Amino acid sequence: MAYELDLGGRRALITGAGQGVGRGIAEAFATAGADVVVNDLRPERAEQVAHEIGATPSAFDVTEYADVTAAITKLDGVDILVNNAGNAGSEGFGGLGRFVDTSPADWEPFLRVNLYGVLHCAHAVLPGMIDRGWGRIVTISSDSARTGEANMAAYAASKAGAAGLTRALAAEGGRYGVTVNTIALGTMRTEATEALWSDPDNAHAKSLMKRYTIRRPGLPSDAAALSVFLASEQASWITGQTYPVNGGISFAQ
Repeated sequence: MAYELDLGGRRALITGAGQGVGRGIAEAFATAGADVVVNDLRPERAEQVAHEIGATPSAFDVTEYADVTAAITKLDGVDILVNNAGNAGSEGFGGLGRFVDTSPADWEPFLRVNLYGVLHCAHAVLPGMIDRGWGRIVTISSDSARTGEANMAAYAASKAGAAGLTRALAAEGGRYGVTVNTIALGTMRTEATEALWSDPDNAHAKSLMKRYTIRRPGLPSDAAALSVFLASEQASWITGQTYPVNGGISFAQ
């Protein structure tokens, strides 16, 4: 049996792929032969990445259900969905701190992007996957959703909700050839966090890395490799699972 991860003939929509982890995943899917659709909230980022990897740009806000359904309808079929868009989108990454010091207004941006964004995209692509008898949904989550982390309650809850959705959709979709899985990431090195890692004397970075068995931050390629595998035929009997890709900061059974 050959173990090449060939996604030729499959259309893959990667949300939040204009930079960082999403961009790395989009590049990997393109290399594996998929017809990649690069989504981002900002059209210029989607267009730039799509141009560089030979993909199709599709700018829309995952928090707006009508926009999601309209964009996905125009694509005329999505075989693979990678829910990568995360954090708090265009509204910034606020609301961190002691839970008792936050308010519902602080929680809302996390829930809108990390949970409702995943709900919207999955709801839009699933009917077509069921009709065709084949589909893959991979959601990028966080290790904080598995283990809990102080001062990140709303973020962890939103990511854990998306992982719960994975299990529910896996239970519904398996009979139709649709698999649904989650990847839980540890601390990543991307454009957004480069300032932290580029300074070898950064005390916070040093302290953080002491918690990791593999003493480096994650790279987009770390998430991309497993994403491609889970979308491949070789992973057709894997569904409803959450896989930590986290440098050993926590372990799973």
